[in-house]
Parts: sequence; structure tokens; C-alpha cells
Amino acid sequence: MAKQDERKQKTRRRMLEAAGRGFRSQGYDGIGVDGLAKGAGVTSGAFYAHFGSKAAAFEAALSAGLDEVISAIPEYQLEFGEGWTKAFSDYYLGKAHRDDISGGCAMAAFSPEVVRASEETRALYEEKMQIIASLVAKRMPGKTEAQRIANAWSLLSNLIGGVTLARAMSSPALSDRILEAAKQI
Repeated sequence: MAKQDERKQKTRRRMLEAAGRGFRSQGYDGIGVDGLAKGAGVTSGAFYAHFGSKAAAFEAALSAGLDEVISAIPEYQLEFGEGWTKAFSDYYLGKAHRDDISGGCAMAAFSPEVVRASEETRALYEEKMQIIASLVAKRMPGKTEAQRIANAWSLLSNLIGGVTLARAMSSPALSDRILEAAKQI
């Protein structure tokens, strides 16, 4: 690969990471292309040259963020065995994850944004979330595949909803109680 191609790919990765942080921390409507470009240390023109639009950058950041979850689930399952759901829940519903909005999980950060996104973005989200649910279901209790998938969706809903609700509270004490309550399920 030529040096110029390597440099272009490195710049794109930097912009994708900055877009992920920007959309996570400020939401789709809360940040513009100028802010995303500034976060990556590039011009708005360079940003448009790589992504074409803010919506395309959001879709790329969403895809990359959900791919991180797709990679992390099997790692948790391998490392923690039968206790993986507790370990994953403890991380996901932990104060550090709650407080790290710009670097936190794409599922919690992007789900509310996807509700208002294009049909194409929603289809991408659905596809990736089904992969995540299938990975979770592999190690969930249940006599049938349908039961394991239902249990996976229940766990994911609890995790995403729990951290989202905790992040929305102005009271740190109530936010902490929500995290703890969500771990009980």
C-alpha cells in the first residue's frame, strides 16, 4: 500500500473515532460537521471528502461502534465463562461507563438517535443489534433458541435502558440507585 493510501486510511480512522465521540457526547443534532472535523483535527472539506455527509458519518460511527460490541461479547464470554453476563452487566451498569458518554458503548449512546434516523440507518442498526442479540443468546438460559433470544433481548434492554436512565438523572445518588437496581435483574 502506498504511503498516501496509508495516510488517507489513518485520517479516516481518526475522523471516524472523532465522529463516534462527537455523536456519543453531543448527539446527532448537537454537533455539526465543523465540530466533528475539529475533533479529528481536519477541515470540514476533508471530512466531507471522506464521508460525504453528516448522516453518512453517523452511519459509519454507528456501524463501527456496534462492531465493537460484536467483538466484545465473545471476549467477555470467553474470559468470564458462565459468569459473563454478571461481568458484562457490572461493567455496563458501572459508574465509569455511565460517566464516559463520549467513549461509552454505542448501544446506549446511539439507540435514541437511531429512532429519528433514516430507514437505511435503522436497518443497519437492526442488523447489527440482531447479531449482538444472537451472540448474547448463545450463552443465555433457555430450553429453546426462541427463549434464549428473548432472554438476550431482555438483558440488552435492561442494560441499555438502565445506563440511559442513569445518565439522564441530575441527582448522582438517584443515578447510582438506578445502576444498582438494573444490576438486580
